[in-house]
Amino acid sequence: MLTLLGATTVVLVAGAPWMLPAAAGGTTLKSPQNVEVYIVDDTFILRWNMSNPSIRNVTFSAYYQTLGNDTWLKLPGCQSVANTTCDFSSLKLNVYDKVKLRIRAEEGNNTSPWHNIDSFTLFEKAQIGPPKVHLEAEDKTIIINISLPGARDSIMWALDSSSFTYSLDIWKNSSSGERRTETVYSRDKIYNLSPETTYCLKVKARLLPRKNGIYSPVYCIKTPVANKLPPPENIRLDSKNNIFVLRWDYPYGSVKWGHARPNVTFQAQWLYAYLKKIPGDSSGKWKQIPGCKNVHTTQCVFLQNTFRKGIYLIRVQASDGNTTSVWSKEEKFDAQLQITLLPPVITMKSTNDVSLRVYISAPEESENKPVNQNFPLIYEIVFWENTSNAERKIREKKTDFTFSKLKPLTEYCVKARALIEDDKWNKSSGFSDTVCEKTKPGNTSRTWLIAGICAAIFSIPVVIYVVKLLLRCISYVFFPSSKPPSTIDEYFSEPPLWNLLLLTSEEQTERCFIIENTNTISAVEETNQTDEDHKKYSSQTSQDSGNYSNEDESGGSKFSEELLQQESE
Repeated sequence: MLTLLGATTVVLVAGAPWMLPAAAGGTTLKSPQNVEVYIVDDTFILRWNMSNPSIRNVTFSAYYQTLGNDTWLKLPGCQSVANTTCDFSSLKLNVYDKVKLRIRAEEGNNTSPWHNIDSFTLFEKAQIGPPKVHLEAEDKTIIINISLPGARDSIMWALDSSSFTYSLDIWKNSSSGERRTETVYSRDKIYNLSPETTYCLKVKARLLPRKNGIYSPVYCIKTPVANKLPPPENIRLDSKNNIFVLRWDYPYGSVKWGHARPNVTFQAQWLYAYLKKIPGDSSGKWKQIPGCKNVHTTQCVFLQNTFRKGIYLIRVQASDGNTTSVWSKEEKFDAQLQITLLPPVITMKSTNDVSLRVYISAPEESENKPVNQNFPLIYEIVFWENTSNAERKIREKKTDFTFSKLKPLTEYCVKARALIEDDKWNKSSGFSDTVCEKTKPGNTSRTWLIAGICAAIFSIPVVIYVVKLLLRCISYVFFPSSKPPSTIDEYFSEPPLWNLLLLTSEEQTERCFIIENTNTISAVEETNQTDEDHKKYSSQTSQDSGNYSNEDESGGSKFSEELLQQESE
């Protein structure tokens, strides 16, 4: 491990050496100089320069102190060291805790002043060591397996094992100028190489944002003879409605109208991309894509809901009988970028409170099963009155909501589209079909209807009375009664006018009373012929009627005078 000391080191702040008075008969010792802490993975090295190289039998001892502890403890592996380096990898500390170091020179009882090192964390000073690399050649590719930096039970990178990325430099062994750099996973493939050619490479690990590791040693390998059955090329994925169409090119034999040779079949597999970042072999975790096994065409179709939200890898392999090609280059795709959102299905119902309730559902497949988009969706709804161009737009996460406070007996229309709930993707479906519905009358109209019925019921007697009164007035004006009013009739002693107008053979009699004395009253009936009176009345004028009345009055006065005379006698 000490061979790594030639790599980049971290020089820590050191105070200027100073001298103490020499002990009696002794030599003055100086503090160590250029003290450095060098950490690679889980190897902790402390190194320094000797200030008195001419003095023999000088040893060095180092101590450490953790934050919150005032006691200085012996640094393991760095006690009475005769060399100018010591390994304190056995120190069991949290790599994120602050620690202080100090070191001094010793010769018997004679010691130098302490050289103090400012506080630091082990992780902060650590460098990423060179990774171990294992290579395999396959057709025109090289399979590379990279081990994690540090030991198997490393405490330094325990929390970062899946965060490493690797930078690879590769070149042909016969060429010193043509190099290419690629970013690879811990287990990956290098494509587009020439067969029967020796390639050399070296790898270093990186831990973002600031840590760059040390390059590994150079590894070389020769690619084998090209396989008779080449792998598919130019893998691409297209989306259409609710399906994915996976296409590829195949250079072997005659490929026309999307068909390869009759005996060649293809299969496609997928893998979660994050599994590539996890150390270890992920070859057994690939899964078959439904509908993409043993296909004779250079494309296959599968449903979009095969993939949920995330990033995936896809690969394709060709087969011809018992001969198979190597897998194609693995293509990465983001399901969220490839997905095609279908317009939602809208239904709308009118409620009794002059509202419209809207239901949004996913589109259906041919088997009448809902299409699961596998993404958190929001919906943009456009709502308007059918007779107006004024639109109202809202966004809802719910698939069931209500538009309230609408006009009764009015037709409203609605349409909607689906959006992915992530502004950075900017993915949306087309608008659904427009659905229109008319609102119900509501409770207000019902109240007015009831009030109208009640008013009509109560107004019937009033109408009847008014009509009756009107008929009476009409009858009085156009069809007057033959009998005079009672107020006039009581002033006439003659028979009523209507009796005079009647043509009848019956005689009219008039009763008169003759008072002979106060004790006896006799009644005399005078009978007049009705015909004579009728003729007499009809022949008289209005003046005659007045005379008749006067005569009647004079007759009455004479009757009164006779009555008074009898009483006086």
